[in-house]
Amino acid sequence: MVEKMKYGRAVKKLDEIIQKIEDEDIDVDELSDHVKEAVSLVNLCKDKIEKAQLEVKKVVDDFEQDLDADADE
Repeated sequence: MVEKMKYGRAVKKLDEIIQKIEDEDIDVDELSDHVKEAVSLVNLCKDKIEKAQLEVKKVVDDFEQDLDADADE
């Protein structure tokens, strides 16, 4: 389920988990499950950010190559 979650939803869910933990509104028996889910969400967000960075870098690099090619003509 976490793997297919959008970045914004993952961040919102992570905020909810953190809030529950900070408010001590979570049962000790559930704490481990919530921490595991939080770790999965953090990893998902990190992966999505890294993927976006690579895509942006590729677009910028392609754009710069186009500019250089135009300048050489």
